[in-house]
Order: sequence, then structure tokens, then C-alpha cells
Amino acid sequence: MRAAAGYRPDPSLPPVELRLPFTGPWSTVRTPAHRIPSHGTHAFGQTFAFDFVALDQRGRTASVRDWRTVVGTEPVERFAGLGRPIVAPARARVVTVHDGEPDHEARRSPVSLLAYSATQGARLRRGVGAVAGNHVVLALEDDSAFVLLAHLRRGSTVVVPGARLDAGDPVATCGNSGNSTQPHLHMHVMDAPSLIEARGLPVVFTDYQVGPPVRAAPRTAVRRGTPRRREVVESIGR
Repeated sequence: MRAAAGYRPDPSLPPVELRLPFTGPWSTVRTPAHRIPSHGTHAFGQTFAFDFVALDQRGRTASVRDWRTVVGTEPVERFAGLGRPIVAPARARVVTVHDGEPDHEARRSPVSLLAYSATQGARLRRGVGAVAGNHVVLALEDDSAFVLLAHLRRGSTVVVPGARLDAGDPVATCGNSGNSTQPHLHMHVMDAPSLIEARGLPVVFTDYQVGPPVRAAPRTAVRRGTPRRREVVESIGR
């Protein structure tokens, strides 16, 4: 963590080109287009990390809002992201598969979020699995970059270390494991397969569209770009 505090990314590094690792509409919650480091730290190679939250066709992250949304925790089953397919963003080889972390209850209320923030230190001390939850690390073809797909649903991983994947091949489904307050996908690219040792690499996505989740609404095609904060994005051609 001390080494990460002193890290400064090389601005001359070319970005790694990927496809979005999901289908359907997702909202961009955290992105390096908003700030770098996007999560407030360079630790675990997440300098240029993204958080994406799945939406239903009405643009909601969850189908229900009730008293638990305001003052308590919520069942993960009410969230659109739970069980959504996560796919390979490029041709890659599976390096790491970590499973077995529970999908815990979701938290949107200020009360539950405040209590949850007090447990961050304990999760860090328990190691990478307690932070990233169930996760997969993919090596791109030349082993020059590695992709982390994190907070996956327990028991949903369909790949094994050493497997070769094409872009769009299924990897797992979205969950709420690890350091996660509602079902979402955390994704970043790094220069090593170990989150403890890695440093983050910049990313651009290709062939996606930006616009409201409603199918009939007009959308803008993006050939190559970085999703901005709160943009709703969806892959083209899947």
C-alpha cells in the first residue's frame, strides 16, 4: 500500500483496447475518465479501474425500493446485475480463478453504508479475496497485460486456469462478493497477474453505444473511447 501511494502512471503508455465485458445496458459508476486513480488509490493495480452497474429496461439498478432501501440492507436478488453474464473482453488465457466468497446483502442506505465503511480495514487484512471477491484474471495474448473481472457471483465461474477464450466467451456472472455494496462488475487492466504486485494500465473500449437503456431511445455509437461517469453503455454486435 505504501508503494502504491508513491506510484505515478506513465502518461506515454498506449491504452489497451478491449470490448465491454458484458451485454445489455450498464451504467458507468467509476471511470478514469472522471479521475485518476478512479477509485482513489493505485493499490491492487486499479489506477484505471471501472465499476459498471447493470440496468433493467426501465433504467433501474433494482426492481424494488422500500424501507430497507432507506435504513437497512437489501436482498441481492432485487438488483438487475445479479446473475448477468460477464464475458471475455478480448482473446485471452485464464490465469486465475478465485471462487467461494459469499454474495452478501446489498447496501444503498446511508445507515448501512456508514456501518460497512467501518469494516474496510478488516477486509484488507483478510487479503485479495475479501476485497475483489470471486474474481478471474485473464492474460491477453502477448502476456503484456492482464484483465481483472471482480465481484463475481459465487459458483458462477465457467472457466478454469489455462483455458483459451475468444472475445465474448462466457466467464461468469455478476455478483456481490468481496468489497461490494450492490451487484456490479469491477474491471481493470494491469501489468502483472498478481494484484499485490501489479500496476494499472490505461484502457479504451471499442464498438459500444451510449444512450438511455430504453431500446427505442436514440443512441450514439462509439468506435473507440472511454465511458464517462454515469454514461449508460452497451456493446455493439453482441
